[in-house]
Amino acid sequence: MPAIQDAKILILATNGFEQSELEVPRDKLREKGATVHVATPDGEAIKGWDGDDWGDQARADLKLADARVGDYDALVLPGGQINPDLLRVEEGAITLIRDFVQAGKIVAAICHAPWLLIEASVVEGREMTSYGSIRTDLRNAGANVVDKAVAVSNGIITSRKPDDLNDFVSKIVEEIEEGRHERPAA
Repeated sequence: MPAIQDAKILILATNGFEQSELEVPRDKLREKGATVHVATPDGEAIKGWDGDDWGDQARADLKLADARVGDYDALVLPGGQINPDLLRVEEGAITLIRDFVQAGKIVAAICHAPWLLIEASVVEGREMTSYGSIRTDLRNAGANVVDKAVAVSNGIITSRKPDDLNDFVSKIVEEIEEGRHERPAA
């Protein structure tokens, strides 16, 4: 059960991430003392989406291929429509997500990022939430879909939208401090 200030957290994203859904968890978790790294497909900076136009860049700390599950306590997946849609066709991203789940690590996805959990085949039978437009996708993949700020299923955290970020980050901290979560393999 690591204290949040001893935790290492990986954020996986690419261009088109929802600006606040990467920045708020990254910054708030760092403020709490966690080590937070951002992995991108090529290890280069990525550009966010903010409102109805491109936003700011986020610096990458490592390349997706160099991310190791054993180095981290949790994985955070920001949403936005573009980011998870691009990542869900990246075999390395889906393998990494599935490996985090199988290792009993915390996995947190907000907004459209549950698309990545669907692609990794880890949603069946779990209580989950998401942005409204992809709830049918979650339901069709076998999730028990709810409409609330945060849903947790054995260390897998989902959230709806930027308005829920404070609850999302609080739940990430809580679940990390609970420690490893035993769960059926994906």
